[in-house]
Formats: sequence, structure tokens, C-alpha cells
Amino acid sequence: MPAITAANPLALPRIPAPATADAPDRAVISITTAPSGLEGEGFPVRRAFAGVGQSLLDPFVHMDQMGEVEYQPGEPKGTPWHPHRGFETVTYMIDGTFQHQDSNGGGGVITNGDTQWMTAGAGILHIEKPPEALVASGGLFHGIQLWVNLPASQKWSPPRYQDIRGGQVALLSSTDGGVLVRVIAGEVGGHQGPGVTHTPIVMLHASLTPGSLLRLPWRSDFNALAYVLAGSGVAGGSAPLTTGQLAVFGAGGAISLAADSQQESRSPVMEVLILGGLPIREPVAWYGPFVMNTEEELRQAFTDYRAGRLGTVPAAHLDLGTRPAD
Repeated sequence: MPAITAANPLALPRIPAPATADAPDRAVISITTAPSGLEGEGFPVRRAFAGVGQSLLDPFVHMDQMGEVEYQPGEPKGTPWHPHRGFETVTYMIDGTFQHQDSNGGGGVITNGDTQWMTAGAGILHIEKPPEALVASGGLFHGIQLWVNLPASQKWSPPRYQDIRGGQVALLSSTDGGVLVRVIAGEVGGHQGPGVTHTPIVMLHASLTPGSLLRLPWRSDFNALAYVLAGSGVAGGSAPLTTGQLAVFGAGGAISLAADSQQESRSPVMEVLILGGLPIREPVAWYGPFVMNTEEELRQAFTDYRAGRLGTVPAAHLDLGTRPAD
């Protein structure tokens, strides 16, 4: 799980430890285990948010851990062209390579540590698939796709695409230097990530060495979620957490995660995706690829899609087999 690493984490800026008196740690109010499923043309996923109420996830809607899987030659799979409206999709590639193209002219290839941020807004068509070279050779594939809701006032925003290279993320270290934190979007400890979001959120990828502790200052008006990509530890000071589990935190001004002193050989460090956002607190009508506020808006989305008003598949598909220059 390479993502983006630092040669010397001790040389990175440190995240200031929140004062417990001013920012009490949030307790864990639920832990759920992600069930496995298939997405698109048949690639394996873990449904990270399954079993968690929307009020606790808000402003997030859905998240899949794609893989981790070692494909044999000819096995890699993606998704066909499909529509979206009313939210933003975030694809974070940890291992392997994925390519994207949309009907608005956006697209590119992402690999270890890169992120694609697509605002569907009023409507868009897109496709995601492994490049032909990976299909032919096989290889490791592991990533995250996150859906971030948009408030009603922004659901009709023009589509937008962001291509965030792994080298653009802010790299930080915990107070004791035992945790590497990658800031993909939002702000933590005064350090800003590169992702530009309509809905205020924080998205972090933390690597905790065995026995290390991470305490993060956290906006009291944000929710807080931690999903374990690999390894094991404790959330909120007392809640055991392991691979494929999601912790939902309650109220407070800080969150804490600690890695077990012994990790399994396959995962020498604890890898955690940490999310938080400002709840939208609006009705959610979600069906398939559309996330709206009312059933009528959902019906309209399907009507518009069938009428071709969400975009059309480009007559000449881009050659996405080569990664564009940084």
C-alpha cells in the first residue's frame, strides 16, 4: 500500500496536539463491518458505509473500498458508461492504475496516491476502467470511491473535474512522528489539502506505525468517520477496530486513533481513511446513480438521462492509455 510516503516523516510539519480540556476526544458511537460485493463489470468492493444511518454519514452518501485484489492477466475490470447527478465522486487510487473519461471533456489516468474529483452537479456521463496494459498484464488494484452529497442549492452546478496528483497532497506527521498523514482535501492543524469541494469536508489517509497514537483537532460542527484499510488498532481510546471496519465518532473537538503494537505481517502499519464534513441536513432521495432531494427529482433525472440531457458518449473516445504529464 504505497500511496505517497515520506523519506523522513520526522522532517514533516507536525499536527499540533489538541488540548484535551479545550477539545475533548470524541467517543465512538458505532462500529460496522463492510460487506463484500461486486461493482461495475464485476470488480470486488467492500461497502464501507453499509448499515450506517444517513444522518451519521451526512454529507457523505456512499463509499466503496475497491479491492485490494491481485488480478491475473485478463481479469481487471471497470465500469461501463453511466450517468450521475446531484453529488461529487472522489476516486482515490492507492495501488494500481485506473482511467476516467466523462462527457464534459474531463478525464485522465490515476495511479498510486492520485485522486480524481468529479462534480456531477446537474448531470454527466462517465466511464472508469483499467488501462489496456493493466488488463493484459494483471497486477495489484486497490482504491476508494467516495460519494459526497451536494446541497439543493448546488445540485445544478455545472460539472467539474479535478485531477489531483499524489505529490500535491499535504504531508504531515503526528506529534510523536509515528504517523504519516496525507491531507487530500480540507484542512487539519492549519494545513490545507489540494481538493476543492462544494461541500466542506476533510479527507485524510493516515499510516500509523505499530504502537503509535494520532490525535487530531477536529471541527466541532463536522461529523467524523474512520475506515480501516489495513491493520488494527483502537478508535476513541477504547473501541477496537480492524481491517474493513468503520468507526463513527460522536461529538467533540478531537478524534484519536491508536495502532496496535503488533500488526499482521501483510499489513505492517495500520492504514486508515479519515473523513469529516459539514452535515447538509436536507432530505436525501437516492436511487442508483442519482442523489437528489425528492422522488420527483429522481424521476426527472431518469427522464433527462433517457432523453440525452445528461450528456452523450463522445464519438471519439480519448486515448487514456498514457498518463498525462504532471
